[in-house]
Amino acid sequence: MRQFLLFASIILVGLLFISRLFYLQIYNSSAHNLFDDNAIRKVYDYPKRGFVYDRNGELLVANQPSYDVMVIPREVEPLDTIEFCSLLKINKEQFIKKYNRAYRYSPRLRSVFVSHLSKEDHAVLQEKMRKYSGFYIQKRSLRLYQTSIGANVLGDIGEVNNSNIRKDAYYKMGDLIGKQGVEASYESTLRGVKGIKFIQKDRFNRNIGPYKDGKFDTIPKPGKDITITIDSKLQAYGELLMQNKRGGIIAIEPSSGEILAMVAAPTYDPNILVGRKRSKNFTKLHNDSIAKPLFNRSLKGVYEPGSPFKLMNALIALQENVISPTERVTCYKGYKYGNRFMKCHCNYGTKNDMISGIQRSCNAYFSNAYRKILDKDGNASKGIDNWSNHAKSFGLGKYLNNDLYVGAKGRIPNREYYKYAYPKTFYSTYTISNAIGQGEVATTPIQLANMVAAIANRGHYYTPHIIKSIEDEKLPEQFTKPKHTTINKEHFEPVIEGMLQVYKKGTAATLQVKDIDICGKTGTVENFAIIDSLKTQLTDHSIFVAFAPKDNPKIALAVFVENGYWGSRFAGRIASLLIEKHIKGYITRKDLEEWILKHSLENEYAKPYSGEPFLINGRTTLQTIEDSEYQQLQEHLKKLQNP
Repeated sequence: MRQFLLFASIILVGLLFISRLFYLQIYNSSAHNLFDDNAIRKVYDYPKRGFVYDRNGELLVANQPSYDVMVIPREVEPLDTIEFCSLLKINKEQFIKKYNRAYRYSPRLRSVFVSHLSKEDHAVLQEKMRKYSGFYIQKRSLRLYQTSIGANVLGDIGEVNNSNIRKDAYYKMGDLIGKQGVEASYESTLRGVKGIKFIQKDRFNRNIGPYKDGKFDTIPKPGKDITITIDSKLQAYGELLMQNKRGGIIAIEPSSGEILAMVAAPTYDPNILVGRKRSKNFTKLHNDSIAKPLFNRSLKGVYEPGSPFKLMNALIALQENVISPTERVTCYKGYKYGNRFMKCHCNYGTKNDMISGIQRSCNAYFSNAYRKILDKDGNASKGIDNWSNHAKSFGLGKYLNNDLYVGAKGRIPNREYYKYAYPKTFYSTYTISNAIGQGEVATTPIQLANMVAAIANRGHYYTPHIIKSIEDEKLPEQFTKPKHTTINKEHFEPVIEGMLQVYKKGTAATLQVKDIDICGKTGTVENFAIIDSLKTQLTDHSIFVAFAPKDNPKIALAVFVENGYWGSRFAGRIASLLIEKHIKGYITRKDLEEWILKHSLENEYAKPYSGEPFLINGRTTLQTIEDSEYQQLQEHLKKLQNP
């Protein structure tokens, strides 16, 4: 009996072992043997990252080879540290720090030890790598920018962090990922798919060849090339005009929603964020809390829109049938309510209809229009919700659902927004500043450009987007299907005529461009800052929106220049130049170009931080740049014209 039990026990244990071995080696072999088995080394083969072209086929971003020294801490054996550090151009303290960091991440997984070796250092090190167990060289690609422009558009790539790895199992420590701009927005398209080789190791941790003759190896799948909507020449010209200024520019093709230029100033050369220098230079840019070169003002800058928002109030008033294009309002140099007076540039007793009201930017006209909208049914609470819904149909006060990596919602207030300030009673006069685009209204440059594109199209727009085409792919419907506003088509004509008259004989009369009918609107936005715990008024912001030509428009844009005095002084000049550059391909208004290149606003930006007394409301003397710097800008301009 005992012999039988012993025999049965041996048989049972044997069956258990066989079952377990079957499970591990047959049923679950791939998971165990390929990724969890320490006897197999995984070597990744990185794909070519997709190229980036502008709308005219000009190559903007390519690749260049890079070499990283990788480490698997548990495989490191005693070595000549002094010699190895000399080859890597680091000291012993740095060696210990890097090794400990890699060990903390994982003793058995690879991680980057030293990144971005030069070709020369790689050649020297490659001959001696066999001496350093646990270390090997990984080849990959870095970006090679063919241009010095468009840093905010193109973005950059950098090493993944723990958050990236947790969100996407594709990434391993040391991998590169798009950090900003197009590189981030289209990361999954550009990156491709890594290949992998499984290398069998012996008991001495030496490579003995491909695992199962490479049966499970895969080859890398290159990333797809993309073409973006940006016109690199227009982008370069816009960045040149914004030298020594801060702000944002968005230019859109109304018929497609394609972004022609996206300028955020100040900017930087994208090449400084490539390779070993990336970390140091990124930190320097990030720590500049005054100029904020990494802050994309064209997408994230939230400002009061000022007088360009009067166009919206005009359209809503027409749609709600509370005012007609020919109805006149008398202006007494502004609009008075309570103890506040919103002055404007109309002569005392001027009678304005809608066209002349836009032309002269009359505060009295649009304050009356705004009040009529809200008070239409004798219920301002209902009226402001109706007003808000109309404005939001133009993409204001919400994310535009575009393909850009960053953005801001802005604000178009409604009754819900005001319920805490005015819980019981609510009257149109409480929010009268909304009539002239101030108060609680807040927009971004891209939202204003989109609003103007919708006006240019007489009532519809296409979601602004940066992608023009992807290799072997079709654009999503969200970029090709028009979005319709709540305003009937016939109401746009008097507003557009008013915008045309702004250029013909209004606030932008000095900015006309021969042979181009430009429809525009100037804006001046009050600017406040907290200095020594006091709310202090600084020099006003300059804003300008426009589209051209009037019929069959080719470009719609918004230009915002911080501390730019008033609409036509800086933003208006820049807008006219960009429109002419895009439509004609050359500049005839050399006087506008010379003025913009010659004048700087750096002295304005220094005021809040200088601790010195200063005047407000644009009464300071405008600064001109040094002759040497002006000559440099002229040389840059010549290169743009004759690349």
